[in-house]
Amino acid sequence: MNEKRGLSFYLLTLFFIIFVLFLYGPTFTIGLLSFQGPSGGLTFPMNGTSLHWFRNLFEQQAVGDIWGSFRRSMALGLIVMVVTVVVSLMGGLAFRTHFKGSSLVFYLVIGSLIIPSILISLGVGILFNILDIDVHWSTSGLGSQLTWTLPFGLLIMFAIFNRFDQSFEEAARDLGASNWQTLRHIVIPIIGPSLIGVALFGFTLSYDEFARTLLTAGSYNTLPLEIYGMTTSVTTPVLYALGTLTTVFSFVVIAFFFILFRVMTRRQR
Repeated sequence: MNEKRGLSFYLLTLFFIIFVLFLYGPTFTIGLLSFQGPSGGLTFPMNGTSLHWFRNLFEQQAVGDIWGSFRRSMALGLIVMVVTVVVSLMGGLAFRTHFKGSSLVFYLVIGSLIIPSILISLGVGILFNILDIDVHWSTSGLGSQLTWTLPFGLLIMFAIFNRFDQSFEEAARDLGASNWQTLRHIVIPIIGPSLIGVALFGFTLSYDEFARTLLTAGSYNTLPLEIYGMTTSVTTPVLYALGTLTTVFSFVVIAFFFILFRVMTRRQR
């Protein structure tokens, strides 16, 4: 019996190691190749080590608008994050009581997760063309990305409110608090850490989204679209340097939200 458990442990450990290598191996490889010298290429072996390609990112690029697309992705991600948090909170509060048509509304919202992303992008783009509205990352791009982030936000809020102790609200009302005061001083502080999770979900899904933005961004690319376009024309490790910086930025964002989550959790306690 002990031998079987030992064998199972080693097999699971081996599987976990392979999984981690499969998950982070490409990212590590790109990060390593981005530190090549000025004569470096896109494959091994490395030709020297330097920060040349990181410095090259901040110079005028012959192809692509890296920093313009980064600013657009940041702006779009922040807008999507705020809308996702607000609408998810409102939806979670609304679905606490059964109302006529609630099941239909729920399945309509969740249905967007089933439809292939490229079809969402195509449909939104066609709709804007029919309505004679310019396709732009801040309008059609925003709408198509919300079809991706809102369902996740709503599902998280449903789970939170299903285990929310309503006795806190009842106690606040017994003390004379209005509905708004109860929401502001009782409900939101209690579910605050969960709202941080919804915000992180909304921002990261938007910042990294490609398919739903492909046909809805208009003339100005977001960062994922810009990187995809650069892969067909850029033949230097500057592309790897960009990938390394965006990966580091993603971890910084996650760390920021994690610290904010810990602070709110401590205050809640």
